[in-house]
Amino acid sequence: MRVTVNGRDREVAAGLTVAALLGDAGVDAERTVVELNRQVLTHEAYGSTTLRPGDTLELVEVVGGG
Repeated sequence: MRVTVNGRDREVAAGLTVAALLGDAGVDAERTVVELNRQVLTHEAYGSTTLRPGDTLELVEVVGGG
């Protein structure tokens, strides 16, 4: 099925969770904010949120420094 991640179409398996998508992309879930269809998800929801065809995600990695 197709979803859009950071403005790019991506083919993913049906039933994929946000957590699995992040893992497949090699993204650190603890340092990433996910917006799904214009709604920010809590980190706790990543494992229980299943993607659907046409979903749009924005992934933003939080970087600290000084």
